[in-house]
Formats: sequence, structure tokens, C-alpha cells
Amino acid sequence: MAELATIARPYAEAIFEVSHSSLSATQNWLDDLARLASNAELLQFAANPKVSTEQVYQLIIEAVKKQRVPKRIANFLRTVIENGRLAILPDVARQFRILVGNETGSAEALIQSAFPVSKAELDALMVVLEKRFARKLTPNVQIEPSLIGGVRVTVGDEVLDTSVKARLEQMKAALAA
Repeated sequence: MAELATIARPYAEAIFEVSHSSLSATQNWLDDLARLASNAELLQFAANPKVSTEQVYQLIIEAVKKQRVPKRIANFLRTVIENGRLAILPDVARQFRILVGNETGSAEALIQSAFPVSKAELDALMVVLEKRFARKLTPNVQIEPSLIGGVRVTVGDEVLDTSVKARLEQMKAALAA
């Protein structure tokens, strides 16, 4: 959803700017908040006009059960809730992770494969991918049988699709033209 990503970007950039000294801790907080904001019941509760923003804030703070909420996170969360943007927290966390990756020269690589990938195959693939994307990558492998064969790799907003499914689609398009 491009619209949510567009709305989430300024929030991610803002929290990134105030979190330079504690990027990892902020990412952990955002991941926790994103998990909560993915809950349909919480979103429904927050959308209820009889519920105040303070009640939503207190419920979320109770749910994360951390010792002490850093001021930057508390302010950020209050702003998100007051603006009615609780649903964008998963996108904010994702974009924050990308900003951190750009800062540190690393990124997550979503590797989708039709079949399980062995450790040796993954190691060999990572060497090629790190060279191709020019950064240190952290692999996240998912099995996706619909690919038929090959892999689809997503790093940030870049996609490298060498799957059989993608090649068949290309052939189909060429034959239809």
C-alpha cells in the first residue's frame, strides 16, 4: 500500500532524527508498537469516538510492559495517536529499519524460494546478493511454492526476481505482443 508508506515516511524520518544515539533500542520499541498496531481489536478500540487519545495511549503503554518508556517514544506515540495514525505503525517500523540500514550500510533481504534453501546455498547466494546490492544483508528466507523454481529477493524497494514464474510471465508477455 503506497498510501500508507507515504504517510508513514515522515513519521519514520522524524523518529530517526531524534534517535541517532539509540537506533537499536528505538527499533525494538517500534517493532513492539507495530505488533500491537497490527491488532484489529486495538485499532477498533482506538477508532471508537467515545475513547480518548489518552486512554488509547495508556492501553498501549500497559501492553508493551517495558520498564520505562523513553520520552522520544512516548512523544512519538502520542503524536501518532492524536493524528489518528495508529494503523501506520507497522509501516513506520519498516521504513525506520530501512533508514537504519542506509545509515549503517546494511539491509534485510527477503529471499523467497520455491524450495528449502540449504546453508551452503544460502551462503553462496548471500555473497552474490551482497555484491549486487553493495551492502551487508541479513537474510530472511521464506518458502513460496508458487514461484515454481528460482528465487525472488527483495531488499528495501528493490526486487530481483529470477524465479521460473517470473520468466514464464515474461515469455507470456513477449508471445502476446
